[in-house]
Amino acid sequence: MIAVCAVLTAVLLAFPRVVPNSLVRAGSLLESFLPWLGPALVVLLVLALVRRSPVALVALLLPVAAWTDRFGGLLLPASGERDLLVVQHNVGDTNADPVGTARVLVGAGPDLVALQELVPRALPAYRRTLGPALPHHAVRGTVGLWSRYPLSDVRVLDIRPRGITGPWSRGLRAVAHTPHGDVAVHVAHLPSVRLRASGFASALRDESAAALGRAVEAEEQETVLLLGDLNGTVDDRGLDPLTSRLEVAERGFAPSFPAALPLVRIDQVMARSATVGHIATLPATGSDHLPVVARITLG
Repeated sequence: MIAVCAVLTAVLLAFPRVVPNSLVRAGSLLESFLPWLGPALVVLLVLALVRRSPVALVALLLPVAAWTDRFGGLLLPASGERDLLVVQHNVGDTNADPVGTARVLVGAGPDLVALQELVPRALPAYRRTLGPALPHHAVRGTVGLWSRYPLSDVRVLDIRPRGITGPWSRGLRAVAHTPHGDVAVHVAHLPSVRLRASGFASALRDESAAALGRAVEAEEQETVLLLGDLNGTVDDRGLDPLTSRLEVAERGFAPSFPAALPLVRIDQVMARSATVGHIATLPATGSDHLPVVARITLG
């Protein structure tokens, strides 16, 4: 049984899309927690050693190889090279300490900061605290971008799913004029997903991701950065419209949610014609997300 479990785990790691996404979206749910199959291998290893089973130990080589192939590179150390340092954070619409939150973000020394769940009462605090280091900013709806460098061509990104009515503005696009060239920055907050008795509810998120993917594809600037709370991991097939067009982080796991016990990274930094060399988390703020910081090499 241990050997059978090992082989099945290897199949799931190597070919997660054998699990269908119809009806309950079990495939997306599995992919969201795929790295956590690694700790399961430790349990299987202990059981194999207790049973002194050579067959089980040999079988465990398969999922270990599959996990290492898929996720091992994320464990490698970051290089010191970067052109930009960017921070992505869902600050939380109930955050009681926007000033403290902004201080954590600006303390990382970023060139760009993207925020989601901005509410009117907290906006002055973010402007006041981030402004000295990041004097250029744009806010559209509940998302915002602060920049060390001038911004232009700011506009709303329409990523609203058809099933959402009422006021809803969660996307913006701007061009940052950096010393290394112009960069189109897309900031987005995709709809939340829910785990219900009927399954993994991600249809709205997936529809919004498709709209965002079309916006990225239509972007006229060669270099694009996407910073956002995408409510999905980079392994989740629901984000295929984005991960098929953009590069993801080469180093770092950086689970960002929930802040009290981070299990998954749903706060993402992706790029076109640029490299996301490393991604990590910053200290906790008043939000239920952790901020993430990423090193970007342009060109």
